[in-house]
Amino acid sequence: MSEAYDFVAIGDITTDAFIELSEKDAKVVCDIDGKPCQLMMNFGDKLPYKDVKVVPAVGNSPNCLDALRRENVSTEFVRVHERKVSNYHYVLRLGAERTILIKHETYPYTLPDFKVPPRYLYFSSIGENGIAFHHEIAEYVKKHPETKLVFQPGTFQIRLGKDELKDLYAVTDIFFCNKEEAQTILGTKEDHFPKLLKALKALGPRLPVITDGPKGAYVEDEDGITWHMPMYPDPKEPVDRTGAGDSFSSTFTAAIALGKTPAEALSWGPINSMSVVQYIGAQEGLLTRAQLEKHLSEAPASYKPAKVV
Repeated sequence: MSEAYDFVAIGDITTDAFIELSEKDAKVVCDIDGKPCQLMMNFGDKLPYKDVKVVPAVGNSPNCLDALRRENVSTEFVRVHERKVSNYHYVLRLGAERTILIKHETYPYTLPDFKVPPRYLYFSSIGENGIAFHHEIAEYVKKHPETKLVFQPGTFQIRLGKDELKDLYAVTDIFFCNKEEAQTILGTKEDHFPKLLKALKALGPRLPVITDGPKGAYVEDEDGITWHMPMYPDPKEPVDRTGAGDSFSSTFTAAIALGKTPAEALSWGPINSMSVVQYIGAQEGLLTRAQLEKHLSEAPASYKPAKVV
């Protein structure tokens, strides 16, 4: 018989290969015809790289399951698909920033038969063949309002747009994306965070949250108030920003589940982000609750949420 879970995470499992590029052979060029910054390398060359680190936090099923169990994460609902390969992503690192080459393999997606509805479903990136699965999740949450849906869309889900996934947005409790993703979802160039948050909230999410990289994060609470939180001060220069957004989102959600207000939860998330970016990969550096609360108690006076109009 299944336990009553606080959180069930839904999304593809991957292995990440972190390839550290050479600054002599790769560079970032910005301000090209108004486009986002571009990673540039000579086409056709054999380019040296500095290092590679493979993180099987996920990955091939034996490694994946072992990694989850080591962290005391239940594998009750993990499904291993015979004769299918695991997702393998390549993370091109240049300094602390990265570009990720992703590919989602084709898997048969279906929800488990939960004996007891979980408190939270945390739904993130899956492959392009999973459109119907989004509607299955929306229907489940609609039938089980005791389950709160947390939605952090991946590349494919963002490209689908708000209309294709309108039933999912309508039943979402907490929603996460960055500023550029919000603009893509909404089809706008608006950059005023209160307006972006209100537009996302109009789609359904009770608590829309937008991150803005090193500039911090924003949330609109149930009373329609927008709060901004700066990033927690880095103890030293970041090593790798991969996982900063994921660690923020999961920590914010945990704080809400523990009964914190949205403004309070906004102060929890950046602390884990600060710690994760000191390491390569999205998992090493994650803090325990006790460690996180210690950092919060030692935070500078300027580290507090502020209202935005």
